[in-house]
Amino acid sequence: MPTSLEDVRVLKSVEQIADAIYRIASRWDDFAKDVVGKQISRAADSIGANIAESFGRYHFGEKIQFLYYARGSVFETKYWLNRASARDLMPSADSQTYVTRLTDIARQLNLYIASLKGQKSGEITVAKTVKESSVEYLASRLPENFPDVLFDETDLAWLEAPP
Repeated sequence: MPTSLEDVRVLKSVEQIADAIYRIASRWDDFAKDVVGKQISRAADSIGANIAESFGRYHFGEKIQFLYYARGSVFETKYWLNRASARDLMPSADSQTYVTRLTDIARQLNLYIASLKGQKSGEITVAKTVKESSVEYLASRLPENFPDVLFDETDLAWLEAPP
């Protein structure tokens, strides 16, 4: 769990996308800026603003609600990226790159929300990967009276018998 707002990696990614979209939209003609540019810039900025606001909230319910708002703004931004591409304001390859990055951000938000819900309910969240420090297993640690053969032929004969 991040300890400060600056530690929220998803926020850093969102800021990069929002700034890039703003720079692109600021170069459009007045009509395109007014119809699409302002909307797409507001939607992209709203993602990060809601993540930041969620971080400043104390209660889990409030935190989660603002993360839901952020996720909604992700989808709004994707909508406006599609409009910008369809209206030849942005190359479709660029639009698709941002859409793909925003899809990843939506997944990160979902994981963050699930983590907060787990903390709220007192559940222990299980990591997706488990890492175990390497341990050297030595045969010399076995007791002295440990047999050389664990199972002999008679112990295993029942496996070969027909049913």
